Amino acid sequence: MKLSYKYRLYPNRRQNEALGEMLYWFCQLYNAGLQQRIEAYRRRAVSLTYKTQADELKLLRTEVPELGNYSFSAEQQVLRRLNKTFTAFFGRVKRGAKAGFPRFKASARFHAADFRFGDGLTMKSGHRLSILGVSGLVKVKWHRDWPKDATCGSAIITRQAGKWSVVFQLDVPDVHSVVGPETVGVDAGLSALVATSDGALVERPRWTKTAAKGLRKRQRAVSRSRKPNLRSKRRKKAKERLAAYSRRVANRRADYLHKLAASIVARYDRIAVEELNIQGLARSMLAKDVLDAAWGQLMSLIAYKAERAGKLMVKVDPRGTSQECPCCGARVEKTLADRVHRCPDCGLVEDRDVAAANVVEFRAFGHNRVRPGSGLRTPSRRGAAELVREAVGF
Repeated sequence: MKLSYKYRLYPNRRQNEALGEMLYWFCQLYNAGLQQRIEAYRRRAVSLTYKTQADELKLLRTEVPELGNYSFSAEQQVLRRLNKTFTAFFGRVKRGAKAGFPRFKASARFHAADFRFGDGLTMKSGHRLSILGVSGLVKVKWHRDWPKDATCGSAIITRQAGKWSVVFQLDVPDVHSVVGPETVGVDAGLSALVATSDGALVERPRWTKTAAKGLRKRQRAVSRSRKPNLRSKRRKKAKERLAAYSRRVANRRADYLHKLAASIVARYDRIAVEELNIQGLARSMLAKDVLDAAWGQLMSLIAYKAERAGKLMVKVDPRGTSQECPCCGARVEKTLADRVHRCPDCGLVEDRDVAAANVVEFRAFGHNRVRPGSGLRTPSRRGAAELVREAVGF
């Protein structure tokens, strides 16, 4: 099992400049590799591979001394990153999907460098990092320890909103799965972020709506600033304030989703969720709300936390979950405006999202069960006279 542990870095001014220069040269290497692939196909109709470009990397490091200051394996990872971009592009073309050709990257938007742990990036005494090409040891905020049986294979240096972090990729032994009896169905929604089959509703914090006023204010400041010049850095500072504000909103969302996923995994042993097509939903009229709810992030958090705890998460087909009665299985048509499920066959009245969560739970774990209302009509539908006749045997 692979885990990612993220820690904040606190480089001094000289180290900060060195890290930024390292990303600049890695970006130049990426763009040079892309240009080489384009020219090779345009002039000779040859599609270059990662191996072809990696074999030329040693010669390139001698011709460009700045590249020779940094880790060779980290520069290989830059070429692998470029190769993955082309592989994904040709995969989309083969599937007939909309495919944008790989583009050159601006150095201001190149924010990550991948290292092999122990090769170009090593841990020194005091939990400080030694990075090839950066003088001195970089301070790390070590807010939690690794699992005792974990081994680190790689580490990624990232820059987000001007802040530096390191992400360690850890390999830990798989947890022996001991699945208990507690089951739950989880329905993701917009009016309620999560509804569970036991009737719990979790209200959706509207992060984007709450932050909209501050976001507009900072975006307006950027648009009103002049292009950067030698005498003024106002536009740069306005962009930094906008990036920092957006990052705070993302951090609040991630913190809330982590806590919600942890509580669900702690309470239940087998968890059923919908296998949603979030990319398709993000192109609909509800795109802003769908992206703000971050369903994909929540489901991925539940999945890895369940695996780490030795529990089970099952994905089910989401089609028709909100149109099906969880009690008798009848189809009950509803529009998005209908927030209450009312079944004319069995008489069940339930919150729409809770009913859908019960359907999700039944589809995942109800193969050997009979629906509670299967084959029956409720007393309200059958009438008192019919009940009397059944009681006396007529």
